[in-house]
Amino acid sequence: MALKVDCTAHSLLYDVLLNSIRPLMLQTDTWCSSGSVIADGTLIQTGGYNDGERVARTFTPCNDDQCDWKELPVYLSVRRWYASNQILPDGRIIVVGGRNAFSYEFFPKNTLNSTSQPNYYLNFLKDTRDPKEENNLYPFLHLLPDGNLFIFANKRSISFDYTQNRVVKEFPVIPGEDSRSYPSTGSSVMLPLRLTSGNQSQSPEVEILVCGGAPKGSYSKAERGTYISASKTCGRIKVTDPNPKWVMEQMPMPRVMSDMIILPTGDVLLINGASNGTAGWEDGRNPVLNPVLYRSYASDPSQRFWVLNPSRTPRMYHSGAVLVPDGRVIVGGSNPHRVYNFTAYPYPTELGLEAFSPPYLAPRYSYLRPSILSIETPQNVLLYRDPSPFR
Repeated sequence: MALKVDCTAHSLLYDVLLNSIRPLMLQTDTWCSSGSVIADGTLIQTGGYNDGERVARTFTPCNDDQCDWKELPVYLSVRRWYASNQILPDGRIIVVGGRNAFSYEFFPKNTLNSTSQPNYYLNFLKDTRDPKEENNLYPFLHLLPDGNLFIFANKRSISFDYTQNRVVKEFPVIPGEDSRSYPSTGSSVMLPLRLTSGNQSQSPEVEILVCGGAPKGSYSKAERGTYISASKTCGRIKVTDPNPKWVMEQMPMPRVMSDMIILPTGDVLLINGASNGTAGWEDGRNPVLNPVLYRSYASDPSQRFWVLNPSRTPRMYHSGAVLVPDGRVIVGGSNPHRVYNFTAYPYPTELGLEAFSPPYLAPRYSYLRPSILSIETPQNVLLYRDPSPFR
């Protein structure tokens, strides 16, 4: 039931430089919603639970601390709970899937064309749903250089032309018995593209990396108090190959509910999560405290994974990580309980933030890091998308 009066701050603006916060106002439930940032820096947040399941929200940053959320009630055509978002070349956001939502739609809506559909059915989302466990929520989305959308759900993936509502290609099923999507939550990135300076018309090679997850049946077992080991595998696939195939690799430890961050070096950081169970209330056990660096282009696959220094704080269900401008990774959250519980054992609700410094921030590499010497603008301030030169 929605709360009509709620004094809890469900959204905060965090100033990385000043290490300060400013509470923001949200009136609808964002539990298990999704979001994307558009070209002008505005955060688009869609869906959620209860009174928030069809709400779209926008937050546009400002310099005077007066900006706040704008909520658009009943904007979405269907309930979007556990959906995924991706920005498109034309600046729109595509919102894909959700619980019992086997479809996609766009933000903003096309209000100029009265014949355009508000919602488009996608059978792939229904086909990838496991009875009783789902394992197809929060599908992985990656925009490909050819303009099509890579969609991965459960164990299957497609290249999808969203302009024609057409599956362009279905890729091989990722090997093994592990599911990769919520609640058997793995993570995925599109590896950095290598652009060639020779033939500009040649499309770059595109590789998708999917890591972690949980064996089929893990969620049902976790709900009954049995927490089996999470997936220990990653899969890479070159989706631009004429005959693409998954190449499987072994992580140093099993991991579910992880976050994957592409670092400025082109490497990938795997951080947060658990080694047993799945996502869901009280369904994960044994936190994975050590981040792992995945060296994307190391020629020897056995040398790609580096285990890094551990955190002391379990980051389980409802945790997250983000790369910030100074090169650190900010990690926050963790709450495997239905309500805030700061005394729960062994995983209390965690509201604190941590800053993780990847290896490239070590002092011995300081001479290699670029630095901005000056910003040539009237107020010496570089604004978002500012074309003014700096050196």
